[in-house]
Amino acid sequence: MSRLSYQIPNFTYPDTDQADVYDLVVAQAKEADAAGFDRLTVMDHFYQLPGIGAHDEAMIEAYTLLAALAQHTSTMRLATLVTGNTYRNPAMLAKIVTALDVVSHGRATLGIGAGWYELEHQAMGFEFGTFTDRFERLEEALQIVLPLLRGEKVSLDGERYQVADVVNSPAPVSTIPIMIGGSGERKTLRMVAQYADESNLVGLRQPDDIPAKLEALDGHCQRLGRDRSEISVTLLVAANIAPTMEQADDELRAMLAHKGQPAELFEPVKAMMAHGDPDTVGEQLAAFMGTGLDGLAVSLMMNGHLPGRVTMLGEVATRAMG
Repeated sequence: MSRLSYQIPNFTYPDTDQADVYDLVVAQAKEADAAGFDRLTVMDHFYQLPGIGAHDEAMIEAYTLLAALAQHTSTMRLATLVTGNTYRNPAMLAKIVTALDVVSHGRATLGIGAGWYELEHQAMGFEFGTFTDRFERLEEALQIVLPLLRGEKVSLDGERYQVADVVNSPAPVSTIPIMIGGSGERKTLRMVAQYADESNLVGLRQPDDIPAKLEALDGHCQRLGRDRSEISVTLLVAANIAPTMEQADDELRAMLAHKGQPAELFEPVKAMMAHGDPDTVGEQLAAFMGTGLDGLAVSLMMNGHLPGRVTMLGEVATRAMG
C-alpha cells in the first residue's frame, strides 16, 4: 500500500514545445523515484480537467504512459488516479493492468472509480448513464477484474457485463493492490470496505472534511465484517511549492498566463492548493495528516516540471507525515 504518491496531472508547460513534454514527464518520474515517493500516478482522462486547464489541452493516455515510465523508474508502484471504469471493458482492463505489472516487474496498482466527466464521455462516445448506473457498472466490473487479477477464471452474466470463462495469462507478477477513488460516504466507501485495499479521497479541501469520511468507512467495515486496519486511506492534494513564497506566487502566475487564464484566477487557484515555501506547505500537509490519514497523493500541477520541485515536495511531505 502507498504512503506517499506523486501525481502528474498536467502536460502543458511554459516555454516548452509539445514534442518535448514527454522528456519533462520522464524527468519528474525519475526525480520522484529518487526522492522517496512510493507510487507514481497519472489521471485516466482524455481531456484536461476544469481547474487545471482547457479541455483541449494535451492529455497522454494513461496506461501507455505508465508502461513507458516503468522503463525509467525502479522502485515506485504505478497507477492511475483513478481509472474511469466506463472507459474500458473490465476483462480488457484486467489484461491492461496485468501487462503494466509485467513490464514494471511487479509494480502495478489498480486505481479505479465510477467515472464522472460527462463532457469527456459525450465527446469520446462512451456511455455516461446516470449516477446510479455508473456505480452499478463499477461494482459489476470489480466482480470481473478482481478475480482475474488473482489468477482465477471468470464467468459473469451480469446486467452490464457478460464474460465467459475469461483467462488472464500471463498472471500478474505481484499481488496487485486495489485502490478505489472518491469520497462518497454511501456508495464509494462501502465499495472500498467490500473490495479494496486502499481508499483515495478526492475533492476535500480542509482537514475538517476528513473525519466524517473515515467514520463512514469504519461503519461500512463493521457492517461487512471487514478489518478496517487492512485498508489504507490517502488524500489527493494539489500543491505548489518553491524555495520562497514569492517564487511560488511567480510560478503559479506563469502557468496561469501560459494557459491563457485571467490574472483574477490567481487567488482562487492558490486557495485550492497547499501553496508556498516549504514551511508553509509542510504545515498544510501536516494538518491533513493529523486527521488520521495513512498517507498523501500530491500533485504539482503548476510547477512540477521545474527541476528540483518534486524533490523538495518529497522532503516536505515526508516530514509532514512523521
